[in-house]
Amino acid sequence: MNTNPIQGQGTSPQAWKASRRLAAVADIDGAELVPVGSRAVIISPHPDDEILGCGGLLQLLAREHRQVLLISVTDGSASHPTSSYWTPERLSIARPLESADALKRLGLPLNQMQWVHGGFPDTGVASRESELVAFLSTYLQPSDVVFTTWREDGHSDHEAVGRASLAAAQARGARVHEIPVWAWHWASPEDPRIPWDRARKLPLDKWAQARKRHAIQAFASQLYSDPGTGHEPVLSAVTVERLQQPFEVVFL
Repeated sequence: MNTNPIQGQGTSPQAWKASRRLAAVADIDGAELVPVGSRAVIISPHPDDEILGCGGLLQLLAREHRQVLLISVTDGSASHPTSSYWTPERLSIARPLESADALKRLGLPLNQMQWVHGGFPDTGVASRESELVAFLSTYLQPSDVVFTTWREDGHSDHEAVGRASLAAAQARGARVHEIPVWAWHWASPEDPRIPWDRARKLPLDKWAQARKRHAIQAFASQLYSDPGTGHEPVLSAVTVERLQQPFEVVFL
């Protein structure tokens, strides 16, 4: 498990833009990632991870008329543990609704995709990892292409979901690609811990970037200071900027 704490502002977007290793990562086409006849399965630890990591990919999949299954493992209800305003009960309703709004902003009507809610405990996925493997296995097919968070991403839920997704996909004969989300925070621009040899960049045109930016703004619970405690947003402006590059990175 990655021991890098997710604290402070992390590595700046400017540092990543200057990264030689990131610049050298080869491009890959969305149609190549998900061939004709395959279904894309996006396995998201929390409502918002599917947009932060795959908002551009989701648009490309819709454009290519690929089938999409979105699995939200948790409801994100533990994002504000001390808040009197963002209680777990309120978050369990608000965060999935924010994801639904974000998907619409991407141009992905919910009646054109399948969306499954896992109901696993936010921040506690690792304690039920074997159960998650069994749960995911019931939905996966051999022809699926799975996209999930990286097993070394630095957040316990992201890592547990990554491991469980890989195990379930291997059991079902499906392909798996991993998406870094919090790694951009704790890693350095030339960091050898990043699996650069497996990395590919999915280019996003200006329209796809704009729609992803608009979709991210749907996550009000994560983007604004907590009215109950006055704490800073879960997703700082720097965090959001790092995830709005003209490409998305996948680890094949």
